[in-house]
Amino acid sequence: MSRAVIGAALGLLLAAAPVVQAETHGIMHLESDDAFERVDQRLRAAIEEKGLTLMTVVDHAANAQRVDLALPPTRTFVFGNPAAGTPMMQCQGSMALDLPQKMVVRETDEGVRLEWNSPHYLAERHGLEGCELPLEKIDGVLEGLAGAAAGR
Repeated sequence: MSRAVIGAALGLLLAAAPVVQAETHGIMHLESDDAFERVDQRLRAAIEEKGLTLMTVVDHAANAQRVDLALPPTRTFVFGNPAAGTPMMQCQGSMALDLPQKMVVRETDEGVRLEWNSPHYLAERHGLEGCELPLEKIDGVLEGLAGAAAGR
């Protein structure tokens, strides 16, 4: 099989992936056609089912309303697992800027969007290449949470 055919096949496969990584900044996202509150409820349940700790939920729309500004429903979920995050911070203390993990749920004109940081991007951002870290596992957990919240 020629390299061109393999390259084209890989390109199609990546283009069809349900989870999309922004071309820059390592922001992953997934869309849902469900109502905002339903996606919120499913994300909370998925975080609990995975045994992760939900530290807080920041309601940006409510905060905007308090100062007489408007924002579509937008919440940031802050959650984590010290067994996964601590080794990343031991490798590079600056990881504490990006941990615990966060996932944004926000209403857009196209539906409800879930967004989170790619752990591979964070590893690059903080220079974690010299450390043995379960980045693929973390990536899978985050994609699984987003998929569950989106109703997939």
